[in-house]
Amino acid sequence: MALNEKMRHLKSIVTNCESAVVAFSGGVDSSLVCAVARETLGDRAIAVTAVSPTYPPDELEVAKSVAKFIGIDHRIIATDELRNPKFVANPVERCYFCKSELYRKLDGIRRELGFKKILDGTNYDDLSDFRPGLKAAEEFEVVSPLALAELTKAEVRELASMYGLPNADKPANPCLASRIPFGCTITAEKLERISKGERFLRSLGFRIVRLRDHGDLAKIEVGEDELPKVLELKDAIVEELKKLGYTYVLLDLEGYRPGSLVKTKKV
Repeated sequence: MALNEKMRHLKSIVTNCESAVVAFSGGVDSSLVCAVARETLGDRAIAVTAVSPTYPPDELEVAKSVAKFIGIDHRIIATDELRNPKFVANPVERCYFCKSELYRKLDGIRRELGFKKILDGTNYDDLSDFRPGLKAAEEFEVVSPLALAELTKAEVRELASMYGLPNADKPANPCLASRIPFGCTITAEKLERISKGERFLRSLGFRIVRLRDHGDLAKIEVGEDELPKVLELKDAIVEELKKLGYTYVLLDLEGYRPGSLVKTKKV
């Protein structure tokens, strides 16, 4: 299906929802959904961003600026996955518990407003990934217009550029808990030091950054083209990460790979 046909299909899907609450992280996918929802539903669409210890702090300002650019009503709520011992235990289905908390709160807003649907930014490529959160979306009857229109991640970015969205080429930055191997307990302290470590690395100019937390060991992933830069700045990086409590600092020579922790065992 040609991209323009997929775009028409996307607009039709959102229009048929009649009114919607959009789960808006500030990422490219949910930003495109917000843009289309605003265009087709007008004031019958709102964007909601959930802030929690797992949400990268810098993402909130991105979400605010993108929502303002789109012109969609933007609400910010708080979630606290760390109160759920099942989430804290960090099983392979961790994302299910996180998304269940999110969709439960969004469903309350939807009912309060008398809106019809909850929309999310799941794209067509996501359906072939390991994503336990999709089960939670199904339970709350969340509509995934990008996936239904069979829009891939690359096509979403292309359409985001066509809409002029300011974050169209922004690298993905999922929840901080995704940096902790399954089976290793998630704590507020771990999440905070991951956030601080990644913020420091980005301040050095790295575009794609993941700081994988293996207890005393920090494993850095950056884009393959930026690997030499890590070695150039290794002294400053090691010093800063040791200040945050890490004993060992490693560089993954394969570079950043989405989902690299999926099969990682507890250390």
